[in-house]
Amino acid sequence: MIVPALDEAATIGDVVRGLACDHPFEVIVVDNGSRDRTVDVARAAGARVVAEPARGYGAACLAGIAALSDTVRVVAFIDGDLSDDPSELPRLVDPVLDGDVDLVIGSRTQGTAEPGSLTSTQVFGNRLACTLMRWFFGARYTDLGPFRAIDRAALDRIAMRDRTWGWTVEMQVRAKRLGLRTREVPVVYRCRREGRSKISGSIVGSAKAGWKIITTILRERLRPAR
Repeated sequence: MIVPALDEAATIGDVVRGLACDHPFEVIVVDNGSRDRTVDVARAAGARVVAEPARGYGAACLAGIAALSDTVRVVAFIDGDLSDDPSELPRLVDPVLDGDVDLVIGSRTQGTAEPGSLTSTQVFGNRLACTLMRWFFGARYTDLGPFRAIDRAALDRIAMRDRTWGWTVEMQVRAKRLGLRTREVPVVYRCRREGRSKISGSIVGSAKAGWKIITTILRERLRPAR
């Protein structure tokens, strides 16, 4: 379980403690340069903490992947702000462990999103990205939700590289191009428990994230298929 975190001291403990699964698992919290007590709280909750001072959502996820042991079969990702419900982890992990699919994405649009949890900019950007993926790749996704689980061998084949906001869409596009089996499951999505989103909390942040997502899709469109 990889949890990218930046100044999430108020929620990271609840995220780590709330994660549950019938199979042995480890929680890796990747500290992306926090200035609060995120590291101490995460460790106290039982997580292994990895430092990635270079800012970026994708950079944090890549650092978490680099810290995985060779015995890991499934890798899951969840944000550290408690927007996703960590108790829903089995719904994403079990289909991968059972061998039914390679990638499971928690869909906020198919699930229950609290009022205000997704801004109008996020909703529009989500629809645009999913539309572009359908046009260019024939990929039928409804969301770019960060809560997801993927088979370790499939993750290695995808060869993720994006270090910022293009991370989720890069994974989904490459999964489609590789012919991986994907599934979306509805999940609960809640308003942030504390503070403001690093991306959707400002117009500039939303614009940068949106532009990065679109350019990632276009880059993948131009990239030769493997």
